[in-house]
Amino acid sequence: MTEYVIRFLVGGAVVSAFAMLGDLLRPKSFAGLFGAAPSVALATLGIAVYQHGAGYAAVQTQAMMAGAIALAVYSVVVCHLLVRAKLRAVTATVLSLVVWLIVAFGLLIVTGGQT
Repeated sequence: MTEYVIRFLVGGAVVSAFAMLGDLLRPKSFAGLFGAAPSVALATLGIAVYQHGAGYAAVQTQAMMAGAIALAVYSVVVCHLLVRAKLRAVTATVLSLVVWLIVAFGLLIVTGGQT
């Protein structure tokens, strides 16, 4: 239970800091980018280092980076399927989810990371 309280407090503080940073940048759409994922990832990695050590956190960092790269590829594929292929949103996202899984796990296998 204590881990959840710490994660909540640290995550909230980091989310607030990133939200303030995002508010200073232009365009304002960056505020949402800085508000969620980076702050949660930093809070989670801080707890991982504290509880399990730097080696464990390094493995988790590899998985986060693979997921981020896969998300970027997923986003590009969804955009292409929606705009060029004129697919419906549900179809485009489901097809692109397969691409995300292949890229994410492919990167982990190529880099020797663990899941």
